[in-house]
Amino acid sequence: DICAAVNLVFEFLWTLIKVNYETLRGVCKTILPNEPKDVKDDVVLITGTGHGIGREMALRFARLGAILVCVDINAASNDETARMIRQEKGRAHTYQCDVTDRTAVMQLKEKVCREVGDVAILVNNAGIMPCKPILDQTENEIRLMNNININANIWMIQAFLPNMIARNYGHIVAMSSMAGLMGLRNLVPYCGSKFAVRGIMESLAVELRDDPRGLTGIKFTTIYPYIVDTGLCQKPRIRFQQLMKVLGAGEAADMIVDAVRKEIIEMTLPPELHFMNRYIYRLLPFEAACLWNDFFNTGCDAHD
Repeated sequence: DICAAVNLVFEFLWTLIKVNYETLRGVCKTILPNEPKDVKDDVVLITGTGHGIGREMALRFARLGAILVCVDINAASNDETARMIRQEKGRAHTYQCDVTDRTAVMQLKEKVCREVGDVAILVNNAGIMPCKPILDQTENEIRLMNNININANIWMIQAFLPNMIARNYGHIVAMSSMAGLMGLRNLVPYCGSKFAVRGIMESLAVELRDDPRGLTGIKFTTIYPYIVDTGLCQKPRIRFQQLMKVLGAGEAADMIVDAVRKEIIEMTLPPELHFMNRYIYRLLPFEAACLWNDFFNTGCDAHD
């Protein structure tokens, strides 16, 4: 039918125009990102705040006037984070929770909503990283890692997303990894878990984009750290120290909080690795990509 063919051609051309517009807009936003949004009085929930990046992010959001909900399975270290926030005149609430336990997460949600308020920014930060050859990793290690790195993300999203949808306001942040963009030896299950985080966030953004309720007020940010000095990677291997240096937890937190405030959808740490790993690496044939890996000779040597 001629009419249907003409409509299809016009639909294709209109789609092409929109794709080019969004591509240009994306390039412009990369060069000139959004002004940082105000998070004052927003309730910010971060998992894994007992140490490392989680603690540093909590401190920085609190300094911006946010109300922090600090969640960790270790009550003592989590309380220490809250004390540090309060010493700086910030506002913090602490909750001990095993985020791998869906029932506990749902109970956490009820407590937080009742005692603090609706969560505006959810940061799924908790994670572990067994680092050894695949045949040396135990069933318990792998199951625990998947429960923390994958399932906990889903439980937290299921718990806190409904209120964001009701308000059409919120921001979900996930910690993937450079190991969620490329395969690395000694990290086979970990890479799988971080690829999963990337898939969860990408598909969640698509699902809400297609929701007929027009949920444009909910934002997403996925972070892909390289190597951050938090104790997870105990034996980093880096050939070019200046080009691919290990970041401190504070440096990483500064970048993450800035990315959230500017509503950046994806960011590697350091940022200059984004295009190399997100796009160029994926375009190369497998053996060619491996040769570049051999040249840069970076990664994590096995450790317990």
